[in-house]
Amino acid sequence: MTSAAGADRPRPTRRHQRMTAPTAHGPTPLTRRTAARIVEHIASSDMPVGARLVERALAEQLKVSRSPVRQALRLLAEEGVVAAAERGGYTVAVTGPALTEASPLPPAEDATEDVYLRIAADRLDGRLPDRITENALARRYALPPGQLAHVLRRVAVEGWIERLPGYGWEFQPMLTSMDAYQDSYRFRLTVEPAAILEPGFVLDRDALETVRAQQQRLVDGEIHTIGNAQLYDLNSRFHEAVMACSNNTFFIDSLRRVDRLRRLIEYRRSLQRDRAVLRCAEHVRIADLLLADERVEASAYLREHLSSVSQEKTRRGAGTVV
Repeated sequence: MTSAAGADRPRPTRRHQRMTAPTAHGPTPLTRRTAARIVEHIASSDMPVGARLVERALAEQLKVSRSPVRQALRLLAEEGVVAAAERGGYTVAVTGPALTEASPLPPAEDATEDVYLRIAADRLDGRLPDRITENALARRYALPPGQLAHVLRRVAVEGWIERLPGYGWEFQPMLTSMDAYQDSYRFRLTVEPAAILEPGFVLDRDALETVRAQQQRLVDGEIHTIGNAQLYDLNSRFHEAVMACSNNTFFIDSLRRVDRLRRLIEYRRSLQRDRAVLRCAEHVRIADLLLADERVEASAYLREHLSSVSQEKTRRGAGTVV
């Protein structure tokens, strides 16, 4: 329903086309996804022109931190979809057909990311069988062959699906229950701190400095511009880099297997970003202790870190939803 005030405002279509064109400093995929979800929220809630958009309420509604909501609102303001309020914040500026056209989603890369996460959620919830054909996946997710191939390659590389010798694909076993998820953290609490104290431990300084730099960039703000899948990859990469220094093949292989098994449930149990950034800062501290050859202190700090994270992620209602 479009009000008279809304009808007088310029339609955002032409500017939207400029926004979605790739630029070196354009909006991130997370910002665009969040902006698109805000547009959907305005439409589904039938919000009138002038309705106030509360940043905190939107963050809670969309299950994200406030930073991507803030960036998404700025993007929508540039497109004329929302307007700056006199006392700060934003209000709805467009409704009706003009709002429907104002989808800030980027081209194919975000489309495949969305389908990737939907496949992960459907598999975790038991809505996909152990074996499935490409035709069935293409029909279910309305994907053209090229995008489907891209998603399947990614899933296969991550180790939770394999191509069958004849026809079709087979999903691999993954952690799906909370009991198994809790067991994975108890295993890690036992093995990871002990690995730092292994007699064969040799610090790979280059590898550790690389993952430390990745974690520092997350702390410095990058954590608000990436999705749960990429965040999981960066964090598991940090722990596996520390484990690799143990030179204990059994420890190394066991952690890699656990990381593969818990991938999908981790997307759903990802911490809110204001909490996750604190955990990334702890990764930086662990790396600093190891680089200073303070192995005993690093082992103890890693144990505290894993204990805190496991408590946060395994309590009822924790995390974000895929």
